[in-house]
Amino acid sequence: MWTLDELLDRVSAALTAEYSGAPNGRVRDVPDKRAVRWYATTGLVDRPSAMRGRTALYEKRHLLQLVAVKRLQSQGRTLADIQAELAGATDTALAAVARVPEHLLDSGDAPQPEAVRPRFWAEPVAAPPAPPASPEAFALNGVALGGGAVVLVPGTPTAADRADIAAAARPLLDLLAARGLLNERDPS
Repeated sequence: MWTLDELLDRVSAALTAEYSGAPNGRVRDVPDKRAVRWYATTGLVDRPSAMRGRTALYEKRHLLQLVAVKRLQSQGRTLADIQAELAGATDTALAAVARVPEHLLDSGDAPQPEAVRPRFWAEPVAAPPAPPASPEAFALNGVALGGGAVVLVPGTPTAADRADIAAAARPLLDLLAARGLLNERDPS
């Protein structure tokens, strides 16, 4: 199989023998990539035989079709006439019109097996990693500060601890009250 560039090189080499070119000069002597794609879209030439990623691959039949089209165009035939004549043509019939030298029809080497790319979306999803070990759980106790504010502390505070915490939190409580962030209904 050949890429489009390789196919066009072979078409050019095949047309160097016995090809006078298009009589009116409005048709290219050798088709370009865009023309080949258009020919495939309109059915004048078969679609690519295979794809390797995004690269289209062509075979001997495509070479015969393109050279036959150009040879018939050089006789002044329209693409519509050529399409009607070549529709369903066998490789033997195409070879008779195209007259491609035998050495251009051989791909040169055995087809290489296509590397199989893994289909990442078809593989099962790996198990998520185990969550990190959580720190040891410990009890929290709340110390009411007034106005609905509560401070959580690890451990069990004594009555003296609670009084000291409430005194130390007085500036914080004043700030929260000034911003309207305390529950005004709480009598403490």
